[in-house]
Amino acid sequence: MPDDSLKDLADYISEKMEKHVIGYVFEKDELVVQVKPDDIAAVLQFLRDDRECEYTTLIDLCGVDYPERPERFDVVYCLLSMRQNSRVRIKIAVEEDQIVPTVTGVFSVAGWLERETWDMYGILFAGNPDLRRILTDYGFEGHPQRKDFPLTGYVELRYDEEQKRVVYEPVTLTQDYRSFDYLSPWEGMTDMQNAGDGKGSVPFGWKGIIDDAKDTEGQDNASEG
Repeated sequence: MPDDSLKDLADYISEKMEKHVIGYVFEKDELVVQVKPDDIAAVLQFLRDDRECEYTTLIDLCGVDYPERPERFDVVYCLLSMRQNSRVRIKIAVEEDQIVPTVTGVFSVAGWLERETWDMYGILFAGNPDLRRILTDYGFEGHPQRKDFPLTGYVELRYDEEQKRVVYEPVTLTQDYRSFDYLSPWEGMTDMQNAGDGKGSVPFGWKGIIDDAKDTEGQDNASEG
C-alpha cells in the first residue's frame, strides 16, 4: 500500500489540477494520474514547477496499444522527483487518429521520445519540431508495435549484389514456416514431449529407471492376480 505522503500528494495534484485530471490510482505503490489529452502540457508543467511536486525529470514517454478500445492508445509519461524521492506516471487515452499536443516546450527530451512513439505506434504529436522515424528505416511501412502489425512485417530488405544497393521486397513465407508443433527443440526436454512426434526419445540414464519401474508394476499386478 502507498504511504500517507504519496496519498496526500495525489490529493494535492488532483485538487490543484481539478479541471485537467480525470482521476488517479496506485499501481505497485506508484501514483498513476489520468489526464485529459489536450491538457497534458499544462499538467506536466505544473508537476515540474510546483514546489510541492518538483517532478523535474521526464524519464520516459511511450505508447500502449489497446485495439479493442474506442480510445485505442495510452500515451504514458514517466516522471521522477528527486525532492519527493518518488515517481509518477501520467496517462492520456487517445483515439487512433487523434493528435496529441507535444510537451517539448516543457521537457526538451520529449522530442526524441515522441518520435519513437510515433514511429512505433503512429501517434501524432502536434508541434513536435522534428517528427520523423527514429528506429525504423526511411520508407518503412506501418508501425511495428501496434498489435495488428504482422510479426513478419510487410517488406524485407537485402543487399543486391548486381544492383550494388539495398532493395526492398514483399515478405513471402512458405507454408513450412507457418506450421508449428509448439514443442521444445532442446534435447534436454525430449522426455517431456509427446510420443510419436520424433522428439520423444528417453534421455540417457533414464532408461534403466523406467524399465525397473515397469518390472515392479508387473510384479505387483501378478501378485494381485
